[in-house]
Amino acid sequence: MRAGRAGGEGEAIQAEPRRDDARLSPPETPGSREVAPGAPAAGRGRLARKLLKSPLTVTGAAVVALYVLLALAAGWLAPYGPADQELAARLAPPSPAHWLGTDSLGRDILSRILYGARIDLVVAVSVVVVTALAGSGVGLLAGWAGGWVDEALMRFTDMFLAFPSLILAMAIAAVLGPSLPNTLVAIAAVQWPAYARLMRGQVLALREALYVEAARSLGARPGRILLRHLLPNAVAPILVQATLDMGGVIMTAAGLSFIGFGAQPPAPEWGLMVSDGRRFIMNQWWVATFPGLAILLLVLGFNLVGDGLRDVLDPRWRR
Repeated sequence: MRAGRAGGEGEAIQAEPRRDDARLSPPETPGSREVAPGAPAAGRGRLARKLLKSPLTVTGAAVVALYVLLALAAGWLAPYGPADQELAARLAPPSPAHWLGTDSLGRDILSRILYGARIDLVVAVSVVVVTALAGSGVGLLAGWAGGWVDEALMRFTDMFLAFPSLILAMAIAAVLGPSLPNTLVAIAAVQWPAYARLMRGQVLALREALYVEAARSLGARPGRILLRHLLPNAVAPILVQATLDMGGVIMTAAGLSFIGFGAQPPAPEWGLMVSDGRRFIMNQWWVATFPGLAILLLVLGFNLVGDGLRDVLDPRWRR
């Protein structure tokens, strides 16, 4: 009887871990439901409240939102067309007829700034989306695969990082020819390596996490692990980098247009407007000043939003 009882207890002891494993294993993987895409509504609300508590972040978001609204409503708000010329009023100072004055061809500067917001916002969003997707894809693959794949992709990335970004963008734009689409290609070619490096570092830090090991033990395919577990947990720094890069892309595009490699006349691009006004900076200061201020405020707005997102999404700042 004692032996039988001992044997029964032994069987119970052996069976108990199986029941525990069966009960505990499934919740191990959904532990990653705390990541951004599947975050509870309360968590998202907490992040929103933290963003709203920062006056600088709210100010930056308001500036960016204002620019977006002005760009969308440029056709209704602009008093003149962006290419309308009035040679009799060329280089006219700010007045009720032309609130921000006119340029060397008599074009209304306010109207050109409003229409130019469309160009610069489209350039910023297009370049950042393309470079973030391309660079993150390269970094995700390199960090997950490791070995020679990682080595090859990172050395290819280092080739682009070895050159100063503005010089490389100028060289690519010069080879492709001066135009706005070629400017987008040139800027994208120098921006994606930063995202590849950032994503690779995130994947290397996360791929040995417990929830990733649990997903492997449950037989999850590599593609599902990458898309369901690693990518959502690594997207926060990518989002911050993308927001901060918006301002950098606008500055680079304006710089290329300023030196003649970007948008071409008569496009109302802000960098091109500043380039046109530099000849009159001493006497007709408004020609270059107002487009320059438009660049300054939009870049500042994106930088403030990016700083706020970094402070909220950085785990070291969470409570």
